[in-house]
Amino acid sequence: MTKDIQINKKSIIILGCLTGMAALSIDTSLASIPFMGSELSSDLSTSQFTVGFFMAGVAIGLIPAGLISDRMGRIPVLIYGLTIFILASLMTVLATSIEFMLIARLIQGIGASAGMTIPRAMVRDVSSGKSAAQTLSSMMIVLTFIPMLAPIFGSYLVGEFEWRATFIAITVIGLILLLSVKKELDETHAVNKSINLKEQLKTGIKEFFKHKVSIFGMLLVVVSITGYMSLITGSSVLMIEIYKLPAGWFGPIFALTGLSVLVGSFINKSLLKKLKIIQVMMIGIFFIGLGASILLTIAYLNEARFSILWGGVCIYMFGTAFVISNSTALALDPLSKTAGISASIIGTIQNLCSAIGSVITGLFYNGTINNMVFLMGVLGLFVVIIFVIGVESIKDSYNAF
Repeated sequence: MTKDIQINKKSIIILGCLTGMAALSIDTSLASIPFMGSELSSDLSTSQFTVGFFMAGVAIGLIPAGLISDRMGRIPVLIYGLTIFILASLMTVLATSIEFMLIARLIQGIGASAGMTIPRAMVRDVSSGKSAAQTLSSMMIVLTFIPMLAPIFGSYLVGEFEWRATFIAITVIGLILLLSVKKELDETHAVNKSINLKEQLKTGIKEFFKHKVSIFGMLLVVVSITGYMSLITGSSVLMIEIYKLPAGWFGPIFALTGLSVLVGSFINKSLLKKLKIIQVMMIGIFFIGLGASILLTIAYLNEARFSILWGGVCIYMFGTAFVISNSTALALDPLSKTAGISASIIGTIQNLCSAIGSVITGLFYNGTINNMVFLMGVLGLFVVIIFVIGVESIKDSYNAF
């Protein structure tokens, strides 16, 4: 751990924005999906694959990003990743077919992978335990402004201009982040060119899966995020096509999910000062289970007022604010020497599962409510089960209580 480097408030804002690159790229473009399909001669189901391809790209890039950052340092990897992200974003602006768009989104995801994994490793470089959890929670607060503002911004751009305007905006924001990294962030990891990447990968994977608490934390992060990603993929279709809400309403309504996470993150950060990490996580598990139960009931009935459905989604999202950052801190805590590759392992599995969930949602879309909410409900209940079983398994291996 590098103790002489501190992550200040400005750094936390930048790291939070970097972690939110995926949310930015997805949420800003969601409102454009129904319009993109018609111009690129694609059906609605295929257009939804733009989310899944992006997440697949992130999954592909995470392991290399973590490995190389352990060898070459965190900042160079961030710079190269952001450069790839910006170039791929320009490709999305110029896309003339859905095939070209999907390839561009895949490459864009590879570039964004650095932003998703390196900030977590940087936090672990300079802190651990509850201190790391508090820093990650602060980053989560910054991160949650993105799903609050991005869909509103995206809806405005689509309404006032056209769907390509959202991808122009993503390109510009990527450039701003690149300049911010170069100017404001300090390197937190010493360069070690003697590291053999193949051996580092093998050692990192072996070390990660040796710790029960790392597996426990990773599963909670992966399953809870895959749950809400499966619905987010089709959220614009759900609102505009199924519930016939005006396109202009999409942004403000979607922003309620971000507001739910934001409120939960503030409460989470405050409670961490008084309670153990596991005790705080129990609160989130309760709300994820409650939200999942509401969504499964709706899936069974195949009908519900939109306010009730979206209320269930927001309750689920509120719970994730207590689970994701704390689970990440638990997972990385025993892995100070392999923080880069360990953060990448979590992110890779998370994004592969999210990509699969997004594609499944698109493939099984049939114009009804139940298949849009069923997967999120099922995975929410799995989060509860994983927590209940996992807590017992880590009692003797980690002082999380």
